[in-house]
Amino acid sequence: MTESPSRTLRWMALALATGMLAATAGADMVKLKNGNAVEGKVLKQNDKTVWLDVGPSVIEFNMDDVNSVDVSEAAAPIQVESESLFHTASNLRENSPKEQAKQVGPAVIKVSTPSGLGSGVIIHEQGYAITNAHVVQGETNLRATVWFPQSDGTLKRVIIEDVEIVAVNNHLDLALLRIAHPDKQPFLFAPLELDERIEIGQTVFAIGNPLGLERTLSQGVVSTTQRSFSGLSYIQTDAAINPGNSGGPLFNTKGEVIGITNMGAMFAQGLNFAIPTRYVKDFIRNREAFAFDKDNPNSGYNYEDPPPRRNFDLPPQLKDGSGQVNQQTRSP
Repeated sequence: MTESPSRTLRWMALALATGMLAATAGADMVKLKNGNAVEGKVLKQNDKTVWLDVGPSVIEFNMDDVNSVDVSEAAAPIQVESESLFHTASNLRENSPKEQAKQVGPAVIKVSTPSGLGSGVIIHEQGYAITNAHVVQGETNLRATVWFPQSDGTLKRVIIEDVEIVAVNNHLDLALLRIAHPDKQPFLFAPLELDERIEIGQTVFAIGNPLGLERTLSQGVVSTTQRSFSGLSYIQTDAAINPGNSGGPLFNTKGEVIGITNMGAMFAQGLNFAIPTRYVKDFIRNREAFAFDKDNPNSGYNYEDPPPRRNFDLPPQLKDGSGQVNQQTRSP
């Protein structure tokens, strides 16, 4: 159960009386919105609650009352693994979408073409980014809007003209781009989900550019993990997804990309979908099979619908003239 504000204040009084707010080297710190701070050891944290061991007891804080959670260097370090133009990470801490957005938000980009715009996410420090195939379909003149963190905590908005389409898979609705950094520096990137452990009801959030409204965050939950369309399974979420969000990331509360948003149900609310990262990883690993051809902007394999059947009667070779099927010519 989450502590009420009054009970939290009583815990604060206890902490002050016992000296638990004194500076302690190597301790974790929970900074509250009322200006106070409590030191101890963070036992567990998610998007709604943080549990802090302060010695004689464990204090439970509602994240709505918390300004920040600072974890000491003694905590397990984040381990980043690289594979085939994307990264995964372990030992990531859960946090609220508000806090995670500060970390992974700069990896989200806006992708602009002469006919429209969408979103994308940088997944590698060399500028490789994922978006939807339908965002870049038929286009060769692309621009990317990137937000670079500054030393004062602000973000610098930069438009990059040098954008290369590396691969396109129309069936998965995925495209791999490469963006050139104007200062030839590594990009900030967002990790893809290490293990697929999506659960119905878990908190997720999307960052994108719906209707051109840049860097919009929407929050919701996973409605179902396996919604089938055209032979593929999608993550269904009630997080708001609108035109312009296409190609942007769907994050979990660890800041991992668990999906790429690509569609929503028209004239309906809360019915939105994202491509799971297992498809994204497979697409990147096999990107050579979907290499973009600049001379054919519509490159990428298309699965065409088969021609409709015109005659629903039995083929003549299966009939013996009596109106009955010839058993000797029927296939086993």
